[in-house]
Amino acid sequence: MRPASSTRPVVPIMLVCQCNMITSKEIENIVLDLLKADPWQLVVPAKVYSELNRRAKCGGCVPNVVDIIVRVTENYHSQQALETGDVVSLPSGLEKLKKQQSGVRRERRSASHRAA
Repeated sequence: MRPASSTRPVVPIMLVCQCNMITSKEIENIVLDLLKADPWQLVVPAKVYSELNRRAKCGGCVPNVVDIIVRVTENYHSQQALETGDVVSLPSGLEKLKKQQSGVRRERRSASHRAA
C-alpha cells in the first residue's frame, strides 16, 4: 500500500516512440540526468534523442516527449525549490508572458511611417 504523504500522481510506464522503442521511463531518466547536470538548461526533444543515440524518425512522438519533459522539469524544480511560492507552473508562466507581449509593437518602423 502506498503512503498517504505521497502527492505525486503515479504515471504508468508507456511506449512513447514506436519507431525507436523508447519508453516514458527512459525519457524521464534522461531529462532528470540533464537537469542534474544543469538545472536551468533548456531540455528539448532533440537533446533527449541525442542522449539516447537515436533520432525522431516519423515525429509522431515529439508532442508526448515534450509533455514528459515539461512534467519532469516542473516536478524536479518543485522538489528543489526552497519555498513553494517560488515555483511557477510552465503553462501559467507562458500565459503571463503572452499577455505581456500582446500589446508590444512587432514592427521596427516608426508609428508615423506611411506607405506611399
